[in-house]
Amino acid sequence: MDGKLYLVLVYSSYFISTVILSFLINGLFLKFASTLGIRNANETVIRWSPQAKPSLGGISFYIIFLISIASYPIFFEQSKVLFSKPLLGILAACTLAFLMGLSDDAYNTRPLLKFMIQVGCGLILVSTGTYIKFLSGSNPAPEPAKLYFDYALTLFWVVGLMNSINMLDNMDGITTLVSITIILSALFILYLNNDNYSIHILLLIGVLAALIGFLFFNWHPSKMFMGDTGSQFLGLFLAAMGIIYFWNTPDVHGKLIQSKQFFVTILTFAIPIIDTTTVTINRLRKGKSPFVGGKDHTTHSLFFMGLTEKRIAILYVGICFVSMFFNLLIIKYIEHWGYLHIFLFTVYYAALFWFLYAPARKHSR
Repeated sequence: MDGKLYLVLVYSSYFISTVILSFLINGLFLKFASTLGIRNANETVIRWSPQAKPSLGGISFYIIFLISIASYPIFFEQSKVLFSKPLLGILAACTLAFLMGLSDDAYNTRPLLKFMIQVGCGLILVSTGTYIKFLSGSNPAPEPAKLYFDYALTLFWVVGLMNSINMLDNMDGITTLVSITIILSALFILYLNNDNYSIHILLLIGVLAALIGFLFFNWHPSKMFMGDTGSQFLGLFLAAMGIIYFWNTPDVHGKLIQSKQFFVTILTFAIPIIDTTTVTINRLRKGKSPFVGGKDHTTHSLFFMGLTEKRIAILYVGICFVSMFFNLLIIKYIEHWGYLHIFLFTVYYAALFWFLYAPARKHSR
């Protein structure tokens, strides 16, 4: 069989199978475990949804993630990749993030403990070779100061994104849809670089399918949430894939330019970054903790302006696809990156930030 045809059949059949599996897993959980993740009624956390719903989606994400790793040797002979240090690090960090999220859904873990575990997830990635190479680049013996800067940046990225994905999960379907677009962006970069046999393709397709199967239950009006179990796992998984394919992967011309990769990354993750930044600024202005829940997210401000929850979700997907288009320009068509490109994409990002931030600032007064 032709190699490309084999890949199409493998990936398409695996995608369809895991979408169905995700749908079945979430349907069974919804039927037989309707109380998992429903917090104490006396809890003081402010939430958008007036109804308590089970937080089960994250369990299906993790199950299909594990199945994806285990399935790789079935389809490909390159089974040695399963014992690679970076993959084992991603597996260990994702497992720790999942268990921490599961514990939080069940017992409401203390913020300091959550933060320490998130840092631990980042340290696992760094120690197993998955870290942002912003200053160290491809240098086999970088200066210690540059290496330590990259390690610190990686920890900030991992902890920040785990919290951003968690905070973005404040309205039906938002985090699910945004995560889908991020995964599609990573798969697109893999396609552009002809990296057709990477185990990460199976992982990305598996988690993508898990999200699509879950979206049936999470679309407004939702029947279940992903909970911290899902958002913590997704935050770590997307952070790791972001390091590998947005921060560290050269463009199609083989160039790895730090400012170029920076814009590729922040455009891909624009929605969670802007939402978290907006909430943090507005809450600090009021003297409140950024980590206490509230109805002051960018999604909420758009709802107060008159948009329905479904239209907000569609708007966010539209923004993500516009950013994906700009990433295509940056990665494939802009070979000679310069100050003009930096200026133009800075203006776009600033306009996008203000578009989402201004209504939230107005409604937070």
